[in-house]
Amino acid sequence: MSAAPGRSQASSHRSAKHEGTLMSGAQAAPPPLSGTDLVLGTLSLSLATFMNVLDSSIANVSIPAIAGDLGVSPGQGTWVITSFGVANAISVPLTGWLSQRFGAVRLFISSVLLFVLASFLCGFASSLEMLVFFRVLQGLAAGPMVPLSQTLLLSSYPVAMAGTALAFWGATTLVAPVVGPLLGGWITDGMSWPWIFYINVPVGLLAAAVTWGIYRRRETPVRKLPIDTVGLSLLVLWVGSLQLTLDKGKELDWFASNQIVALAVVSVVAFAIFVVWELTDKHPVVDLRLFQRRNFLFGVVSLSIAYGLFFGNVVLLPLWLQQWMGYTSTAAGMALAPVGVLAIFLTPLVGRKVAVWDPRKMVVGAFLGFGLVLWMRAQFTTQTDFPHIMVPTLLQGAASAFFFIPLTTIALAGLPREHLPAAAGLSNFVRMTAGAMGASITTTMWESRAAMHHAHLTEPLLQGHGGLAVALEGLRASGLSELQALAQINRLIDQQAYTRAADDIFLGSSILFVALIGLVWMTRRPARAPETGGAPAPAPSEH
Repeated sequence: MSAAPGRSQASSHRSAKHEGTLMSGAQAAPPPLSGTDLVLGTLSLSLATFMNVLDSSIANVSIPAIAGDLGVSPGQGTWVITSFGVANAISVPLTGWLSQRFGAVRLFISSVLLFVLASFLCGFASSLEMLVFFRVLQGLAAGPMVPLSQTLLLSSYPVAMAGTALAFWGATTLVAPVVGPLLGGWITDGMSWPWIFYINVPVGLLAAAVTWGIYRRRETPVRKLPIDTVGLSLLVLWVGSLQLTLDKGKELDWFASNQIVALAVVSVVAFAIFVVWELTDKHPVVDLRLFQRRNFLFGVVSLSIAYGLFFGNVVLLPLWLQQWMGYTSTAAGMALAPVGVLAIFLTPLVGRKVAVWDPRKMVVGAFLGFGLVLWMRAQFTTQTDFPHIMVPTLLQGAASAFFFIPLTTIALAGLPREHLPAAAGLSNFVRMTAGAMGASITTTMWESRAAMHHAHLTEPLLQGHGGLAVALEGLRASGLSELQALAQINRLIDQQAYTRAADDIFLGSSILFVALIGLVWMTRRPARAPETGGAPAPAPSEH
């Protein structure tokens, strides 16, 4: 009996010691940075983010050059973009688990260094298969970089300056879409496409060195957590199979190919099992129960469909300009660069007012803006000049500013604080997957519609009669053989066909953006903050 109090005292001592350890761990959170460390820390984290975001846009204008150098079609060349997007999306939900298992600072530095290595290997790729493999590696490394850069940056500033910290960080994500196409075009024309990857090496090494020097003593606590390996495997299987189905479908004649049928079946079955598993597992890799909440469901669906449309058109425009309008990579980059100009000026306003104004009305304005931009592009012809191509791109920046922040605010409204990391990760995963799939679907539909328009344009042409005979005679008179003359005429018909096909995509996307407005109004308005600039009032919980 006398032993019991001793055991009780020992237990109490161990409990107190354990609580003391937890308390000391909680108190060990490092203070905000100041002076030179704060400036250099902000710059290094922003530089890594800039490199990451830049890489998602810099390759867009280089696809024709990459495809030509590797001996594949421009449509196959878009795998360079979609493979990066899918791999990036898959690794984002793992960020929380990885950062708690290994520490946020170590994970961030490892991600940056792996990104640098993958970039170096991308430049050395001698085939499309090699390049896509290294782009997948690059995308996997890129996933944790953006959320961790935000986390580390916020820990560097006092709570009262969190808005200032995010403003510095956000500027990099806005400038990158402006610089990306210009830099990608200039490098591709002035040097060669591998250098769009090589430039990441010095930038990444500098960012990693400075970040490690400042943050290595500010590592976050580490603890062992279970990982949903089954869920992660199923996630990779169904997303990868679906993306391969979309990327290779046109090349293999869709469901006439046993390979496409097998990939489609695998993606559907794996997705069904994935949903069941994630809804029943105690530690799911993605928490699908979040979709039970009304705002999260309709907010994420709207955001993802809209981003798929947006990204698909971002990929299509430079392909059309370079393949059929005679633009160089640099000129195509200049045509795309204005997209970030208005966004840079308007995003701070949106950030300040999103908790005051109704974000649903802001999204409606964005969708109407995208609808207008794409309707203007649907009027493009083979005679459209450079200024008329730039105007819709400039307006698109304004729509982009009112798109991401309000929709994200709507989707996350009413969620308990402890669910926000999982919700943000799931939202980003769905959005980025939709973007990669949007690019594949857009390029596939473009070629399909172009084939249809080519057939319609050639139907009334009879060799030796009418306009075709006159055109052939004129070309032969200029010194071309009959075969050369026919090839020249076919090129002109293709130019018209692909331009009309692009117009079809632009118009269809415009209509879909306007139709998405209905989904936005299925959400509830988040709680409004007072105009005084204080913190938003807690949003009511809803399901």
